Amino acid sequence: MPRINLLPWRDAQRKERKLKFMVAMGGAAVCAFVVTGGVYLLYSAMIDAQDARNQMLTQQIKILDRQIEEINDLEQTKAQFIARMQIIEKLQRSRPEIVHLFDQIVKTLPDGVYLTGVTQNGEHLKFTGVAQSSTRVSAFMRNIDSSQWMKNPTLEVIQSAPGAFGSSFTLDADEAAGDAGGGADATAVANAGSP
Repeated sequence: MPRINLLPWRDAQRKERKLKFMVAMGGAAVCAFVVTGGVYLLYSAMIDAQDARNQMLTQQIKILDRQIEEINDLEQTKAQFIARMQIIEKLQRSRPEIVHLFDQIVKTLPDGVYLTGVTQNGEHLKFTGVAQSSTRVSAFMRNIDSSQWMKNPTLEVIQSAPGAFGSSFTLDADEAAGDAGGGADATAVANAGSP
């Protein structure tokens, strides 16, 4: 029987398989490298895009913060203007009150009484004057009590000096009208001469 040597064919087949395996391994390595590189590039692009979005959002947040500060400043300015307008309106409404008050003082003052001073502190009024008798001071207090612009008359002191024209007195009252001084303590002093 003839002898056939199959070893070189198997060696060639083994080399061919080894070569195919090496090519497959190289191809797999190249594919893995390409896939890894692609994934890396994809994630890098996504991270860069997100960073760009974050920077844009940060810039927009800064712009909105500035706008909010401007709005808050405008709100404070608006509140200050409204407060000023309210004070001006209150002053405009209370302007005629002092005229009415002085007119009412003249109307409530009975004959035989004259005032040497009128002091206003907020809504509190203080009258100093001279009367021919204490009954005239009582009439003045009754007139104040029935007045629509004054209320709560209180006699502080009444003194008679020997040889003087009459009795000097000090009388307190409250203003019955609205807040004439706008809440602040305003003092108005008026001195009247003798009759």
